[in-house]
Amino acid sequence: MIDESLLEIRKYTGEGYLPLIHYGAWRVAMLRYIDELLPENIGKVQRHDNTDEVFVLLKGRCMLFIAEGANRVEEIHAEDMQPLKLYTIKRGTWHTHTLDQEAMVLIIENDDTGPANSPEMELSAEQRAQLAILTHELWKDKPQEAYLAMN
Repeated sequence: MIDESLLEIRKYTGEGYLPLIHYGAWRVAMLRYIDELLPENIGKVQRHDNTDEVFVLLKGRCMLFIAEGANRVEEIHAEDMQPLKLYTIKRGTWHTHTLDQEAMVLIIENDDTGPANSPEMELSAEQRAQLAILTHELWKDKPQEAYLAMN
């Protein structure tokens, strides 16, 4: 067995988000499926005021939702991530994401990224419905009911 001072190995098999590596000013985290990120459950977006954030899809499916606007969410765009490509969400950009149950996403961000520098914005009912519609349009091979279960 190699001493951990030479090689550190981390694994994550749970749900949601978990930082795995912290080094100086940055951290590496893993994001996996969690029910709150189903399109019909997403009620807000966030932005990071001090840093860009990098996403890498390792397996499964993940869709990034990127919103224009500074002080309010304006037009929302969807990007269906492709495996092993780097997606950099620029500092100050409103965003959220949805994942399928097989998804594993690597996230690289500043180590101090958190509530103090990452405001959230509530989405309107129309914007929430738009996320479900965008997901259905781009993931046509998924059952429509899974994305349009809005109340």
